[in-house]
Amino acid sequence: MQTTTDLRRQLDRKDRQLRDLRDEVARNENKLRRSQQREMRLLQADDMPSLFRELTEGMRASYALQQVTLVLCDPDHDIRHLLLAAGTPAATLPNVLFVESLGGLAPQYAHLRRPWLGPYAACDHQLVLPAPGIASMALLPLEHRGRLIGSLNFGSSDAERYTHRHATDFLAHLAVIASYCIENVVNRARLLRSGFTDVLTGWHNRRYLQVRLREELARAARDQSKLVCLMLDIDHFKRVNDTWGHAAGDAVLREFAQRIETQVRASDVAARYGGEEFVVLLPGTGTADGVRLAERIRNAVAAESFELPDGGNIPVTVSIGISAASPAPQAKDLKTLGESLLARADVALYSAKSEGRDRVVVEKEP
Repeated sequence: MQTTTDLRRQLDRKDRQLRDLRDEVARNENKLRRSQQREMRLLQADDMPSLFRELTEGMRASYALQQVTLVLCDPDHDIRHLLLAAGTPAATLPNVLFVESLGGLAPQYAHLRRPWLGPYAACDHQLVLPAPGIASMALLPLEHRGRLIGSLNFGSSDAERYTHRHATDFLAHLAVIASYCIENVVNRARLLRSGFTDVLTGWHNRRYLQVRLREELARAARDQSKLVCLMLDIDHFKRVNDTWGHAAGDAVLREFAQRIETQVRASDVAARYGGEEFVVLLPGTGTADGVRLAERIRNAVAAESFELPDGGNIPVTVSIGISAASPAPQAKDLKTLGESLLARADVALYSAKSEGRDRVVVEKEP
């Protein structure tokens, strides 16, 4: 027969078990809430740079990890081109690793269909997680329509953080969310680029220029730097269309854009302004450097004749007008400032045409 003392001990034990269960439920609810918050941040990222930073730096800080990297298979450099078009070169995202093929990165990629957890071996995993001090890791497969497109990689300094004994359901769910978000922002970037791209030359169009012009003026105002604008116009272009036809004119425009592209920097903003007019914005550049670039472009255009679709060749020259702006830190009306920058470059271009073409003219700053 149980004594009162025995019953009290049993009640105390049950109370402790109940408290432990309540604490475990509270911890799990807290983990679930944090997990949902992390997923919401991923789902709310509306562009590739934001999402990629959230998947790497954001996850590393959230999970207190040594390193988090994102590996993406990008054989045609499609994603990298989209990032560059958005003004964020891939080099500015050091924890996002773009590769032409997943083979050879780590042995696990050969059969990576569910998260792989285990010890870190530098000889096998250094290409995926290069940071020092990693002891255990998790590779989360990212898939698109059943095809492996990369992985989200967690590296921890704790050897027991990721082991084969741990369940992977949560990580598998996170991989699905990450894959969906990546597909979403890449498709959005493609759609955005299609509305900002000139079909003939592959350059950005006037609409894109208007958006970037305001952004670059805002940056110049913030950094107290100068923004230089080059406006370029093919000399006697109407004569090309009238004499050799519009197919020849299109060929000249495409070749003209390609020759300019060999001279400008990745950080410059180049766009087809309309017809045979093109604009190049040079952030953080002085007028003298802008003139030197304009002369290089002028020489590159005139250096060799342009080949026409019928096999013929014609000489082509370009006139270039240059203007510059140094916005004040408190500048508010960036739209008017941008219109003024373009208008002054256009005036300088008109002067270059009037003075005989095939030359560079600088418009004096107001």
